[in-house]
Amino acid sequence: MSLNYTLNNIPERTIKPRDKGITMVMDKGLSLRQAEDFLEVAGIHTDIIKLGWATSFVTPNLEEKLKLYKEANIPVYFGGTLFEAFIVRDQFDDYRRTLDKFGMEYAEVSDGSIDINHEEKCQFISKLSEQVTVISEVGSKDATKIFAPYKWIQLMQAEINAGSWKVIAEAREGGNVGIYRDSGEVRQGLVDEILTQIPEEKIIWEAPQKAQQVWFIELIGTNVNLGNIAPAEVIPLETIRLGLRGDTFNHFLNQK
Repeated sequence: MSLNYTLNNIPERTIKPRDKGITMVMDKGLSLRQAEDFLEVAGIHTDIIKLGWATSFVTPNLEEKLKLYKEANIPVYFGGTLFEAFIVRDQFDDYRRTLDKFGMEYAEVSDGSIDINHEEKCQFISKLSEQVTVISEVGSKDATKIFAPYKWIQLMQAEINAGSWKVIAEAREGGNVGIYRDSGEVRQGLVDEILTQIPEEKIIWEAPQKAQQVWFIELIGTNVNLGNIAPAEVIPLETIRLGLRGDTFNHFLNQK
């Protein structure tokens, strides 16, 4: 990636297609024109796009939008809630056919809105991984469901073993459940525990809020995997990753 001018002591970013340092963007219903504008400005910094929850079910011009993203060489997947909507209606085979119909190469398996026996969830991951690259999500969208750290580790490891390329640490679009308190504050002890057992490059941390992005970049580094980034926040996030916004300005200078 070419930058517009030279600055010394800039942290080194991994190069696309990257396995770590991923920025996953959430598209909650961009128009074709908005998608084109987004790609013009932020496509170069975007690694993967999620069509949030089940928005793809009601999005007009879905095939045209998928084509735009494909032409930009950015993988796309349907949000995990869509997978759950099919599963709760006993339509797993229909879901698989839907992935094929739209030429999807990635899929998300989650259980944030419904209860699925974990062994069964891993079977879904295993079956889908024969068809697409699977990203699975751990954590509930229900703020009252709080898992112990050992449970997060157990679930993540089992899903990686079942065939997940990456596991997502749940936070919802608002960044106020799962790995966060309802205030948006990171459950720091939980994250530290997870990282003792699960390699950081296998995890995509949902971090829609700027303070959350800063926290993970300071903890793990420039090339941490971050998800649920709003389209308009991709460029700002890239500057945070490079120590070129006030929030991380001194963090990387002090490492030199």
